[in-house]
Amino acid sequence: MAKDLYDYIKYIDNLLEKNNNNLTKLKEEHLIKIQFFQHERLIHLLVTLFYFIFMLIFLAWSSTIPLFIIVALILMICVVFYVIYYFKLENGVQYLYKQYDEIMRKNCKKEKL
Repeated sequence: MAKDLYDYIKYIDNLLEKNNNNLTKLKEEHLIKIQFFQHERLIHLLVTLFYFIFMLIFLAWSSTIPLFIIVALILMICVVFYVIYYFKLENGVQYLYKQYDEIMRKNCKKEKL
């Protein structure tokens, strides 16, 4: 999904450079894409939190059953990768907000002309 997000960001950047004439339609489509990526970001935040909670639980249980430390370490590795992935999603969605502001700014200039 992160690849799709960054491909979409490049696509919108290219459209903004070309001074697209149909900014109203672009604005509406961009808002829909932002909603999709926000949903994806929320799902991955929840998954990351659940993995982190399970990691803490197994880490606590490892004091009574030492074998659980292996499960906790595996979950810790998953948490690290989920945090990195979530960081990419978060930064991408924040950039989409900046693109939306740019679309709005160009649309206002166009309407004034």
